[in-house]
Amino acid sequence: MSSSYKIAVIGAGGKMGMRVSDNLMKTGHTVWYIENSPAGQQRTIEAGRELTDASAAVADADIVVLAVPDLALGQVTADLVPQLRSGAIVLTLDPAAAYAGLLTTREDVIQAVAHPCHPSIFLQRETPEQWADTFGGIAAPQDAIAAIESEDDAKKAIVEATVRAIYAPVIDVHWVTIKQLAQLEPTLVETVACMIGSLLNEALQETVNTMGVPEAAARSILYGHTQVALANGLRGDNPFSDACLIAMDYGRESIIKDDWKKIFRDDELDKNLARMLHLDEIER
Repeated sequence: MSSSYKIAVIGAGGKMGMRVSDNLMKTGHTVWYIENSPAGQQRTIEAGRELTDASAAVADADIVVLAVPDLALGQVTADLVPQLRSGAIVLTLDPAAAYAGLLTTREDVIQAVAHPCHPSIFLQRETPEQWADTFGGIAAPQDAIAAIESEDDAKKAIVEATVRAIYAPVIDVHWVTIKQLAQLEPTLVETVACMIGSLLNEALQETVNTMGVPEAAARSILYGHTQVALANGLRGDNPFSDACLIAMDYGRESIIKDDWKKIFRDDELDKNLARMLHLDEIER
């Protein structure tokens, strides 16, 4: 039988806060829901959850889940971390602010980060609900990435149990360092993968609006070829044709900068995070 923990969710009425709270309601954990905004409080109450005062909740929590925007994490941790009991865990859901050193910390409070992988494009879905759940956390299984600044296996177990609960259903939890998680998110998945997804849509719109191709035809061929491109490129399911390889070379020469791999350097990660977190606007 799995252990039960005391979990406080900060920002329970926000977009991510509602997602994790919906899942935590299905567990045997003791959960306190904290929300400051009137709209978020209304959403929390309408979902059948009772609001709790932040100070009372965090003072006794095993783990505090910060489901708030990155830009708010500095002030939120400044307010709450001094109130945590010794040995408690602070879990943020994105590595940017933690890696950038924007969070208030204490030597006797453990810092952890966890981020969902989202359901894989190669996931073998079995139900309409799984097909509809492209984000994860509802029906489609997904992995999660986690980091913790502690060698204590008991603390790691609390984080993993919480991660498996808030991102359920979870297949595997992969453990990395906070820096490695920041290299994954944003660099690998936002700077590269999400940018390419947006670029595909721009190319689709250009094909339809400028070239005059019927939209249904353009979408059909793009969606199908995107699956082939990812299956071949990421898994090697089938070889690209010789003609396709030539077209791919032309695309790389025309679109990709020769020095694009610089985004994986530490100094470029720092620049990217500074832009994302608006660090030039924050008094440190």
